[in-house]
Amino acid sequence: MPSDQSTYCRCLYYSANALARQLSKLAEEEFAPTGLAPSYGFLLMNVNAHPGIQPTEVAHHMMLAASTVTRLVEKLEEEVYLTREREGKAIHIYPTAKSKRLDPKIKECWRALYARYAELLGKEESHKLTQDVFAAALKLEP
Repeated sequence: MPSDQSTYCRCLYYSANALARQLSKLAEEEFAPTGLAPSYGFLLMNVNAHPGIQPTEVAHHMMLAASTVTRLVEKLEEEVYLTREREGKAIHIYPTAKSKRLDPKIKECWRALYARYAELLGKEESHKLTQDVFAAALKLEP
């Protein structure tokens, strides 16, 4: 499909979603050795790095809705990667030994993902695109 001929190629919404679909495909392939979807891998890295983190903090770090984080955490708790502990009204999320053992593999997959898209786009272009897209996301954040 010749993307430069698309009727919608000048639309940010269309272009961003096309990019997201392509990156999601790459990420799913690179994270496959973990047995987890990339979003679960990134959540585990976050909790592994910050044991006892609260769901609202995870949502902020990952730029996700709190309900999405709750759903992801519930699934990872079912699979014994995480535990939740209540302290008064606050909920804290902790990694299990299983999560900690998987952490190096998750990070390896993350590095492989970067290497793959940096090879396809070029390192400089990858870095600039990442900065520009993140800056735009921050500007559009409610």
